[in-house]
Amino acid sequence: MRSLSRHIVLAGGLFVALLAAPTRAHGEEIPKEYRETVKKGLEFLAKTQMKDGKWEGINGEYVIPCTSLAGMAFLCEGSTLKEGKYRDNLRRAVNFILERAQPNGLLANPQMRGEAGRYMYGHGFALMFLACVVGEEDNEPRRKKLMQVVEKAAKYSHDAQTNRGGWGYVSAKDGSNFDEGSVTITQIQGLRAARNAGVIVPPNAIKMAQKYLFDSTNGSGGITYSLAYGGGGDGRPALTAAAICCGFSFGEYQGDLVKKWIKFCQGHLRIGGHRIGHDEYTHYYYCQVAYVLGDDRYKKLFPDAKSDELLTWSAYRKEMFDEMKRSQSSDGSWSTGNWTAGTVGPTYVTGCYLTMMQLDKAALPIYQR
Repeated sequence: MRSLSRHIVLAGGLFVALLAAPTRAHGEEIPKEYRETVKKGLEFLAKTQMKDGKWEGINGEYVIPCTSLAGMAFLCEGSTLKEGKYRDNLRRAVNFILERAQPNGLLANPQMRGEAGRYMYGHGFALMFLACVVGEEDNEPRRKKLMQVVEKAAKYSHDAQTNRGGWGYVSAKDGSNFDEGSVTITQIQGLRAARNAGVIVPPNAIKMAQKYLFDSTNGSGGITYSLAYGGGGDGRPALTAAAICCGFSFGEYQGDLVKKWIKFCQGHLRIGGHRIGHDEYTHYYYCQVAYVLGDDRYKKLFPDAKSDELLTWSAYRKEMFDEMKRSQSSDGSWSTGNWTAGTVGPTYVTGCYLTMMQLDKAALPIYQR
């Protein structure tokens, strides 16, 4: 029997722990067989950044998400606003987003191409990105301004939350209270990063988000697309993988609900050459799950698991990273997959893959074990 109250109580303790989280940590090195792959990917992002600091998807779409994810890839490399090979790229990306921050806290301009009907998606990624750099700004006036923007952005996320606890492509007010799983996950990670940076996040926002994921879980253990549509339906592997990350963010590492999500993903996801729709997005989150589990936590969750059932970081990394190394384009990007045939494009996928391949560096609290 799942205990919702237990899920909710965890939030307060988690936030206290996050206050003490370091802004930087030293992890392991990237395995040597993948270092050149990562280097080529980072160089691709650096050379494709536009003069005004942005990156964009196909036909100029998804500017805010692409810029934020490219920036996160550089942060995972270890560069900061103060130092590192990509510090100038990071500062230009930060400036681009800051210049488009709205007075109400929205980190997007709905008038930009492709943003009007889905601005909350970019807002969540941008909130995560800015929250991860605010502590690195050594210019006091700029740091104060950056913190104010992050605080307003976090408040905007809370205000945009639906009465069911989720988020939609636009704010609850603009979208008639519609919500769906992918944007909800993005907001949760953005708010977690903001809390890591010392921003006060209303506990009720997290309690409602926890309840949303609880209510979105079907009998098979999968997260369904939307509660606004009445819930139910088939579980989505991509959303379920992302929900596990959120469960970990809530401090829930051993609960029954997280176990159900993990088992659902294991039954529906494959690694390597088997491609599914939105698989870049799916493995962006599932990779984080495998990394947090390491090589021993899965067995602690499922003591009776057989050896061929184990989800371990070393095995996942080997199979997934070998596939990414094989599929990388000569220019250092990745542009394969079902989703990228639309409007997302190689910058988005490259940002996701580089984040995954640099998890071992443990450069950011949001991606640490």
